Amino acid sequence: MPEPLTKDEINSETDPSVSKQWDESTPKDEQFKDLYKITDGLKSGLLTTIRPNVGPVSRSMAVAKRVGPDFLFLANNHSKKFEDLKQNKTAQITFQDSSNQNWVSISGEAVTTANDDPRIKQIYSKGVNAWFGDLGDGVHTGMPDDPRMTLIEVKANYISYWKSTSSSVGFIKEVAQASFTGDVANTGVNRQLLDKDIQQARDSGS
Repeated sequence: MPEPLTKDEINSETDPSVSKQWDESTPKDEQFKDLYKITDGLKSGLLTTIRPNVGPVSRSMAVAKRVGPDFLFLANNHSKKFEDLKQNKTAQITFQDSSNQNWVSISGEAVTTANDDPRIKQIYSKGVNAWFGDLGDGVHTGMPDDPRMTLIEVKANYISYWKSTSSSVGFIKEVAQASFTGDVANTGVNRQLLDKDIQQARDSGS
């Protein structure tokens, strides 16, 4: 239900759309389960790198595999994202589900590996070659042993996400009511996972 804006929120310069949905009470293991349910259901997101003299540059990427809080991608090492990562390892992954407005933002460091990384064959799936093409020389085939085929692993160090707690119809009604009454819409939970939380999840294999 929408909640009234308070004087304290004005005086403390608090964003009520965040504070009224902020969730620190849910156990971290449940927060990670909700996070994984969102990202695993979307399959692809925006991978952002930092380009010198430009700034953040994003492109849509399919997730090849998620390993706990970390994400693996297969990519063509001829693409400019690899030039970006040589200069700056900082990366961000964002996901958004338009059906319920769920979103996830993952900040971390990107690690790239050579083509002989055995994980490439493990996570390669049919259809990846459609984005590489086959030169017909027996080398540049778009298959796992193609020298262009490279692994990008984004190791998370900060995660924030918002999870809807209302249906699509409920979301619309909530926003409409808040707009009419002057209250603040409360349609989900906003959470953050810090580096220590992420490391604990990584160590526990969750």
